[in-house]
Amino acid sequence: MIPARAAALALVLAAPAAASAQQTRTLHVATTPIDLGAEVLYAKDRGFFAKAGLDVQIELMSSGAAIAAGVASGSLDVAQVNIVSLASAHERGLPFVIVAPAGLYVSGEPTTSLVVAKTSAVRSARDLENKTIAINGLRNITQIGADAWIAAHGGDIAKVRYVELPFPEMAAALATGRVDAAVIAEPELSDALAGGARALAQPYTAIADRFLIGGWFVTRPWARAHPEQLRRFAAAIVEAGRWANGHHSESAQILEKYTKVRVSAGMRRAVYADRLDAAQVQPLIDAAAKYGSLRAAFPADELLGPA
Repeated sequence: MIPARAAALALVLAAPAAASAQQTRTLHVATTPIDLGAEVLYAKDRGFFAKAGLDVQIELMSSGAAIAAGVASGSLDVAQVNIVSLASAHERGLPFVIVAPAGLYVSGEPTTSLVVAKTSAVRSARDLENKTIAINGLRNITQIGADAWIAAHGGDIAKVRYVELPFPEMAAALATGRVDAAVIAEPELSDALAGGARALAQPYTAIADRFLIGGWFVTRPWARAHPEQLRRFAAAIVEAGRWANGHHSESAQILEKYTKVRVSAGMRRAVYADRLDAAQVQPLIDAAAKYGSLRAAFPADELLGPA
């Protein structure tokens, strides 16, 4: 059993039939219940795993720490989490490696924005000095993105206060004046904008126009011991991501079915990377080091596994 399982949001999907041409292998996989990590749901529901001869048992877990603990302990074989968390684990000496890409940030299709109340006087980065910004985790990608945008546009990040709030609570905090701004991701972003919030900036573009937000990871020893399962899994994930990029209406139904996330008509959907590229991992590692989430940057190749 995974520690903190009681606090995790869990879901086990039914196993597919064995692929006729190859022996079926069972994998225990976890992801967060959001669009950025939903490739595994599409691969399961559309039969990509079954075609690859994999019986994938999926758990949806809201805690990144619980996911990492599960992979480290061996209770989980493969899981999805954000690149900042994986880089922090690497810095602490944990043997995690990325084996397949998950959500990709693309500046033309942002799914996270820095927003303020519609009537707010905040119009610039400097206006955020001595103000309070809500983020969903201290020193995570939301704070890194906000720091990067504020610094790039002439603001002093030393004068900004951050508070940690779950995404679903941010719109209300803006409306009541408890915070002056918030970094909100989909699906809550669409609801916040529909409810009167105003997009001030696309903070992640200050990191790079295109970079990997999350990845599918294993321990390095597991990767060495299971090369064929890993190859099949990575191929199915990439296939599912390509399918989802071109089938938003169908993937929305699958996402809602398993996560209960409401996909509104105006919601911007995740873009999935179709290859694992160190050049798409490096920008977030560099930004995390620049803004204090890591002690120092390191080559992204160190975080990539054999797949």
